[in-house]
Amino acid sequence: MFGTDISMDLVIQYGLQAASGLLILGIGAFLAKAAGRYTHKTLEKFEMEPPVQLLLVRIVKGIIFLFTLLVMLQQFGIQIFPLIAGLGVVGVGIGLALQGVFLNLFAGLSIIMTKPFRVGEFIDILGEHGEVQSIDIFTTKLRHIDQSIVVIPNRKIIGEILHNYGKIRQLNLTVGVAYATNLSQALATVTGVVNANPRVVQDPAPVIGVGQLGDSSINIAVKPWVAVSDYVPAQAELYQAIVEAFGTDRIQIPFPQREIRMLNAS
Repeated sequence: MFGTDISMDLVIQYGLQAASGLLILGIGAFLAKAAGRYTHKTLEKFEMEPPVQLLLVRIVKGIIFLFTLLVMLQQFGIQIFPLIAGLGVVGVGIGLALQGVFLNLFAGLSIIMTKPFRVGEFIDILGEHGEVQSIDIFTTKLRHIDQSIVVIPNRKIIGEILHNYGKIRQLNLTVGVAYATNLSQALATVTGVVNANPRVVQDPAPVIGVGQLGDSSINIAVKPWVAVSDYVPAQAELYQAIVEAFGTDRIQIPFPQREIRMLNAS
């Protein structure tokens, strides 16, 4: 009977401790969520990048939840200060293991603050190129022309040579005409085709002119600017329209020609 009373006392004692611990944990989770919402609303009043806002909100919620966890552990009679000292030693090892993560974090904050590129711009870095889809705390995502996604750790970007094309790119098209062609007419035809395409940006103005004197043709360089998303379809549309316009205006696109001379050895 005496043993049964002790067991009941222990069940009641630890049951109450567990219930109070869960209650503290629940209150802490509620406070962390409420503080996160308040922090988010407060930061929206400032001109701050979304990833930075998200990081600060997570830090606030993490601090509150950690404090709640320590209070809950104390409720179970666990000494907090020796635990904190032990966690400090363990934290050094964890910090060394997560060195790459921290480097990505600091690099991400540097990219967000200095803004060497923005979402929607086309960049070329580390042998990779594409349209910037997102800039997160740890990684930057690029979309290739073939719609595949390249994920680059932010620490790889800092300190590298970056080519930022912005939100427009210049096409580099070439079309050849015969040497007997009226160049003024050919250039006027190409200019009309380029200006008629709705994908072509008029500012800066397209660059159109003789680019090279080839073996069999005069090569006309056609270099208009288009939005990053229009880079591939604009090339196909312009080439087709130029060929059709040349056919209408009877401008010849010559085939490669070679002149062979036979020498009489006798």
